[in-house]
Amino acid sequence: MNREEARKRAKELVAKMTVDEKASQLRYDAPAIDRLGIPAYNWWNEALHGVARAGTATMFPQAIGLAAAFDEDLMGAIGEIVAIEARAKYNEQSKREDRDIYKGLTFWAPNVNIFRDPRWGRGHETYGEDPYLTSRLAVPFVKGMQGDGEYMKVAACAKHFAVHSGPEGERHFFDAKASKKDLEETYLPAFEACVKEAGVEAVMGAYNRTNGEPCCANKPLMVDTLRDKWGFEGHFVSDCWAIKDFHENHKVTSSPEESAKLALEMGCDLNCGCTYQTIMNAYRAGILDEKLITTSCERLFTTRFLLGMFDKTEYDEIPFEKVECKEHLAVASRAARESVVLLKNDGLLPLDKSKIRTIGVVGPNANSRLSLIGNYHGTASRYITVLEGIQDKVGDDVRVLYSEGSDIFKNNISNLADPNLPDRLSEAQAVADHSDVVVVVVGLDENLEGEEGDAGNQFASGDKINLNLPLCQRQLLYSVLECGKPTIVIDMAGSAIDLSKAQEEANAVLQAWYPGARGGKDVADILFGDVSPSGKLPVTFYASADDIPDFKDYSMKNRTYRYFTGTPLYPFGYGLTYGDCYVKPDLHLHMDNGSKDGLVDAELTVKVANDGKVDTDEVVQVYIKDLDSKFATTHPSLCGFKRVHVPAGSEVEVTVKLDKKAFTSVNEEGERKIFAKNFKLYAGCQQPDTRSKELTGHECVEIGVTL
Repeated sequence: MNREEARKRAKELVAKMTVDEKASQLRYDAPAIDRLGIPAYNWWNEALHGVARAGTATMFPQAIGLAAAFDEDLMGAIGEIVAIEARAKYNEQSKREDRDIYKGLTFWAPNVNIFRDPRWGRGHETYGEDPYLTSRLAVPFVKGMQGDGEYMKVAACAKHFAVHSGPEGERHFFDAKASKKDLEETYLPAFEACVKEAGVEAVMGAYNRTNGEPCCANKPLMVDTLRDKWGFEGHFVSDCWAIKDFHENHKVTSSPEESAKLALEMGCDLNCGCTYQTIMNAYRAGILDEKLITTSCERLFTTRFLLGMFDKTEYDEIPFEKVECKEHLAVASRAARESVVLLKNDGLLPLDKSKIRTIGVVGPNANSRLSLIGNYHGTASRYITVLEGIQDKVGDDVRVLYSEGSDIFKNNISNLADPNLPDRLSEAQAVADHSDVVVVVVGLDENLEGEEGDAGNQFASGDKINLNLPLCQRQLLYSVLECGKPTIVIDMAGSAIDLSKAQEEANAVLQAWYPGARGGKDVADILFGDVSPSGKLPVTFYASADDIPDFKDYSMKNRTYRYFTGTPLYPFGYGLTYGDCYVKPDLHLHMDNGSKDGLVDAELTVKVANDGKVDTDEVVQVYIKDLDSKFATTHPSLCGFKRVHVPAGSEVEVTVKLDKKAFTSVNEEGERKIFAKNFKLYAGCQQPDTRSKELTGHECVEIGVTL
C-alpha cells in the first residue's frame, strides 16, 4: 500500500471519530475504539539489536559492536530478522488479544545520535562518532526493518532528534548549544539519511533543548528541517515523559495543557508519557485547535494502515518458529565475529590448544551474562559467556582454571570481607601462577553505562566520570600482569576505556563490546583462530578524559577523530587481523561530475594484499581531505568503506563507492557545498594518521584530486 492510499484511508477513518477519540489515539497506549473496529494499540516497542523487552528473540551484539563490523550488508540482514521475528511474535500475541507494551510493530530504533564524548552512558546504543559511518549503517538497518513489500513489515524510528549525547543526569533541563556548522556537518546527517534514503517511518525527539527550544517542540528542527527541508512524511514521537519537561524543567510553558499545545503545534504526533491526557482540557479551554489533533491522528493511522493492521498481509503467516531460529542465530554469530576488534597482538594469538595444558580465565566479565547483552535487549534461550566459550572450545584437552577476580565495581564480592583487602585477588593470582596463559576479562555492563534511570551507576546517572576501569578491576589487572604469564586482556564494554596498562604489558588486547547472548562462543572462536578478528573501532579510544573538552560542550572542536588534535591510545578505524593486509599503491578513481544535484559521484578501485599466513576479512577505508577550504575538517574524514575477504598470500580488487557529499564542506552558516578544487584521497585498512601507522606498520595510499 502506498502512502497516498494509506493517508486517504486514515483520513476517512479519523473523520468518523469524536474529538475525544482522536485525542485518545495520540497516546502511546492508545485505547480501543470498539464502535469503529479499532483495537487497542501500544506504540512502544524496542529493537536496538534484536527485538527487545518482549520475551525471547535473537540477540545481536550491541549497536556499537555492530558499528565495529563496518558492514552495510550485515545491517540490512539484521534489520530484516528484527522484522521477521517481530511479525512472528505479533501474529501470536494479537491472535490472543495481547496488545500490551512491547507487543506492537512500531520500533523505536535505531539510535543515530553521534557518540561525541566517551563518557556518555548511552553511547553504546549508537553507531559511533562518525556521521558518515552512522548513516551508512542506519539506512540498511531501517530498510531491512521496513521491507519493500506491499505493506511495511515494521516501522523503524530514528532517535533522538537531535543533538543529544549527555550528560544523562541533566537531560531533562539541559540546553545543548550547537553551531549551524556542527548541526549540518555532524549532528544531522544520519537523521537526514534515514529520512531521505531509507524512508524511516518515525522520528523521536530528545529530552533536552537544542539551541533554546525543547527537542520535542523545536521549530528549526521539527518544522523547518525535518518536514519542510527533508520532506519527512511519517509521524513524530516524543521521548518518554519528555513533554512534561517543558513545564516542569525547561520552563518554556507553565502547564501540561500548554505543553501539549506547543508539542502538537510543532508536529509531535505521539506522546510517550502522560501529558497528552490533558489535550481535551486544552481543547475545552479553547487554547488548542482541533485541526492539530486531527492532523496528528491522521499521521498515526497512516502508519497503522501502511503496516496493514486493518488488512490481511503477506506477513500474517510468518510462523512463531522463526523466532531465534537457526538461520537467525547464524547471523548473530557472524555479527559477533565481525565486531570484535584486535587492539594488540605480539604473536600470542591465535592460541594453539595443542601447546597449552592449563588456561586461566579471570575477571568479573568472564562469566557474566550481563556483559553479553548491553541494554535495550531481548531474552535469549541460551547464553554463552567467554568462560563457557573457552571451556567448550578446549573440551577435556586443556584444564581451565577460573576466578571471578573482583566484583565489577565494588571493593569485594563478599559483603563480610575485609574492605581493605580485595577478596578474590589472591585466587586470581593463584590461577595465573598455575596457568600457561591467562585471559583477563574486564569492562563494564548496562548497570555501569546506560540510560539515566536504567543504569545503576550512582556517580553519573549512567555516564562515566572518566575513562578508567573501576578501581577493583584495575587492581585485578595489574596483579595478574605482575605474575608475568602470557596474558590476553578482553575488554567487554560499550565505550572507550583507558587500556594503556594492557597495551603496555599484555601480550594481546581484544575489544569485544557486548557481543550478544552467545557471544562468548564467537570470542573463543577468535582466540583459538577459527576465525580472524576484523572489527574496526567506530570511536576514538583516548588516553584520558583530560584530553577532551568539557562533557557539556557540544562544539565539535577537539572532539572525535575528525577534530582531535592530541594522540589517541587507539584511533577510530583501527583494528588488527591475524593476516597482514594493506592497500597497494595502485588506485583508480572514476568520477562523474554530471550529477543533477551539483554533487560528485565517485568510485575508487584499490587492490588489497594479504602478506600474512591467515585468511581474513578486512575493511578497506577511504578518507578525504579538502586542501583549500577553511571550512574543512581538521583531519581527513571517512567517505567510503567496504568489508572484503582476503585469502592469505593473495590480493583482491575492491571498488569503494564514495559518499555523494564527500567533496563538500560546511560553512559557519550551515551551508553544505563544494568550496574547494583540490583534495586528497587516502585508502587503507585504517585512517591516515600517525598513530594508526605506528600500530599497524602500514600507511594509507594517497591520490590527489582536482575538480
